[in-house]
Amino acid sequence: MIFPNDKKIGLALGSGAARGFAHIGVIKVLEKYNIPIDFVAGSSIGALIGGLYAATKDIAYVEDAAVRADWRSMISFIDPTFGSGFIAGEKMQTFIASILKDATFSTLKIPFATVATSLNDGQPFTAFGDDLNLAIRASISMPFVFCPVHHEEKSLMDGGLSMPIPVSLAKGLGAEYVLAVDLESDYFEYPRDDVAVNLAEVGHDLTVLLSSRLAKEDLKSADLVVAPKLHDIKWNAFFSPEKTKDIIRRGEEAMERLLSEA
Repeated sequence: MIFPNDKKIGLALGSGAARGFAHIGVIKVLEKYNIPIDFVAGSSIGALIGGLYAATKDIAYVEDAAVRADWRSMISFIDPTFGSGFIAGEKMQTFIASILKDATFSTLKIPFATVATSLNDGQPFTAFGDDLNLAIRASISMPFVFCPVHHEEKSLMDGGLSMPIPVSLAKGLGAEYVLAVDLESDYFEYPRDDVAVNLAEVGHDLTVLLSSRLAKEDLKSADLVVAPKLHDIKWNAFFSPEKTKDIIRRGEEAMERLLSEA
């Protein structure tokens, strides 16, 4: 087994929009082989999946929430605005609170950290106090889609803009061996004829373009990396339960493959 028995193990769950459902598959395989998860850190979609898992320690619940949500219902979370994004985000924050079952950082079953990006100075921001809901809402705030979150005199956006794979956060929590989940390494590796055609797609592709390069730096301090094959998955996969299941399966396959090759 490639995971050491004498070290605390941390997960660093990377950014990647709908590709983040692969995190569920990775965790399912870790649980299948009784590999302990002592700490979790997440950025962007990794913050949502990681925070929910840390709050419940129940990957079946997380999977059910992801599939059952039928992300077409995202339409009901849209609170249009003509500000710095076309979704203000308050309804999304209410939704996050509902699936978190009012969990806070102090009630988590697994120590967890997440990151957003401060537009004031371009630096990663992690100081959310006990407000898990706010922390996740800030970390998933994709440019051009969500308005920034205002907190402690800062304007906060997607964690993937500054720390797409938060290996250092996992180590800061106490992890001695970190598995990083990279969702974007192959996104631009294949010729594409479906380039962005609307604001949401432009925001998504620009975020991936930046974060996939920053991720290379984050990964230098990881002890192990799993990279599911997700280059064909676009942001609108949120709206298909079947796509969600497929992405979860790809996460499982990638983790099984990594373990088998060890």
